[in-house]
Amino acid sequence: MQIHPHAGALEWIGLRPGRDAPMQVVDEVEVQPGQGLKGDRFSGKNSDKRAVTLIHAEHLTAVASYLHREDVDPGLVRRNLVVRGLNLLALKERQFRIGEEVILEWTGECHPCSKMEKNLGPGGYNAMRQHGGITARVIQGGTIRRGDAIVPL
Repeated sequence: MQIHPHAGALEWIGLRPGRDAPMQVVDEVEVQPGQGLKGDRFSGKNSDKRAVTLIHAEHLTAVASYLHREDVDPGLVRRNLVVRGLNLLALKERQFRIGEEVILEWTGECHPCSKMEKNLGPGGYNAMRQHGGITARVIQGGTIRRGDAIVPL
């Protein structure tokens, strides 16, 4: 039950520079144990259990469908990383590597908040239910880049 068909890919990286500020899209970022993503407003402020938030690219497609939209800008859901090709929910309580250096550990599901109504419009919160992604702590730091492989350990 621990076998995954293939590695996933890191498709998008976003930092939250401030409360309600638009997400800052970057091609790479430093990931720090006990801190999270360098430059993110929550870096070092949250419990390390929520240091990094991740969402499936495939779930953004589902959310768009529920909202009768062609797509959903990843910045609107305010997650740090968008992953394609790997079921993040299947990583429950497991560690996974992003790129060559960074190791994260699944700590929980990332449920939608009331901001989804504002960001996505009426019904945004319900469209995101069961599609909010996961939270993770940083086990080993380093730099991650768009296109990096994501491999369960």
